[in-house]
Amino acid sequence: MNFTRKISTALFAIAVSVGALGTVAHADATLDRIKGRGALTVGVILSGAPFGYIDPASQEQKGYNLDIAKALAEKLGVKLETVTVTPPNRVQFLQQGKVDILIANMQYTEERAKILDYVPTAYDRSGGAAVGRKDSGLNDWSDLKGKPVCVSQGSNYTQPLMEQYGAEVKALPSQPESLLALQGGNCVAAVHVSATVGLLLKDRPEEWKDYKILFPTELVPSDSVIWLRKGEGDTRAALDKAIQELHANGKLLDYAKANRLLNTTYLEEEHKKLEGK
Repeated sequence: MNFTRKISTALFAIAVSVGALGTVAHADATLDRIKGRGALTVGVILSGAPFGYIDPASQEQKGYNLDIAKALAEKLGVKLETVTVTPPNRVQFLQQGKVDILIANMQYTEERAKILDYVPTAYDRSGGAAVGRKDSGLNDWSDLKGKPVCVSQGSNYTQPLMEQYGAEVKALPSQPESLLALQGGNCVAAVHVSATVGLLLKDRPEEWKDYKILFPTELVPSDSVIWLRKGEGDTRAALDKAIQELHANGKLLDYAKANRLLNTTYLEEEHKKLEGK
C-alpha cells in the first residue's frame, strides 16, 4: 500500500513538473498566434504627422509609427493589420486582445509599466511642448500655476503639470480636440509631444500664426516604447531584437527623416551605438 502510494505520488510529481514545463514553453501564445494567423495587429493613433495620420490624397495611413509597424510585421514574416486607437481606449484595446501591440505615442512611465509590459529598446525619445498664444505672457513652465492647460486623456504630462507646476489640467479625448480647445480659449496652453506640435505649427502657418511653442525646454523627455501585455516574453524578445536591428541598420533614422521628425538626436545616438553589433 505504501509502495503504491509512493509510486502514485512520484507519478503525480512528474505530471505536475511536465505541466509546469509546458506552461513555461507556451506562456507567450501571442507570438504563436501572430505567426499562425499570418498577421501582426498594431494599435496606432492617427492624430497627426509625423507619427500617424491619414494622407488626404491617397487616404492611406502614414507616419513614423506606421513605418515601424510595417517593418516589424516584415521581420516577423507576416502582414500588418492596424487598429486605430485613442488615448482613452488604447490600453483597454491591448488588454482585451483587440490588438497585439501598441505603437501609439505612449512614453515609458513607471505607472504604465505596472500594468503593461514594453519592448526595452525605445524607438524614439521625446518630451512635451506647450503651445499657446504668442501674447500669452507665459515664459516658463512655472507660469502655468493655477491656469487651465489642455492635454489628451491618459497623457503622461498630466501628473507633472499638476504636481510640479500646479496647472489645472483639462483632459480631452484626443490631441485634435485639445488643440481646438486651445484655439477656443478654454485653456492657456496645450501640451503634447514636441515633434507633433512643432510640425503642426510649421505646416499650418496661417491657421496657427498667433501661436508658438512657449518654452524652450521639453516636459519630462521620455522613451517612446512599444507596449504589450504582461507575460509575453517571446513577443517582447522578438520585437526588441527587431527594433535594435532597425536602429543598427539606420532604418529608424531613415523613417524619422522621411516623416520629418524635428529632433533625431536620440536616433542618431542609438544608430552609432548599435551599428557595429
